[in-house]
Amino acid sequence: MSLFEALTLVLIMLPLAAMPSASVVLVVARSARAGRLSGACAALGVVAGDLVFVAMALLGVSVLADWLGALFFVVRVCGGAYLIWLGIGLLRSTAPLALPGNTNSKSSLIADFLAGLLLTLGDVKAILFYASLFPALIDMTRVDAGDVFAIVAITALTVGGVKLTYALFAASLVERLRLRVSSSLPRKLGGALMIGCGSVLIAKG
Repeated sequence: MSLFEALTLVLIMLPLAAMPSASVVLVVARSARAGRLSGACAALGVVAGDLVFVAMALLGVSVLADWLGALFFVVRVCGGAYLIWLGIGLLRSTAPLALPGNTNSKSSLIADFLAGLLLTLGDVKAILFYASLFPALIDMTRVDAGDVFAIVAITALTVGGVKLTYALFAASLVERLRLRVSSSLPRKLGGALMIGCGSVLIAKG
């Protein structure tokens, strides 16, 4: 992979990762609700899901997407249901929003990671995106271990970096809002947004 190809991949991945999506909602909501660490774990789950798709695309097994359709449907429904459950929890909660420095239990952080992973794996079309993107940028017949490492690193840094940025800003915003407005407003907005994204995730084909 040449430097030009690597930079092109970065320039493509960055804006795509920054676009509003269900994964962004999850990361922001977890960061706002339980602190930066929860948001970061959700972001790591999103990255892990993307890397699964990258591996499938590089291995040339994107054709399995149709065969695995039923499995990914179940994963998508589980991810959407989890978003809806979190959203309902936010709407019904009367507890104040967490400060970014709050301590999280190990089980909660694992759940945040799995939520990000399941949510990402639920979008099976991402495999087709990577499977069409890489051949357009790289000569797939000449991909070596160094190219694979570069692609994995670029994906992890761009997707992970953007999602972690969202997590950090969300936690900071919550800390400021706590000093100025009732915590019920951002909590209700976040809950409604998560329910909406979860519903869309379940309903989409």
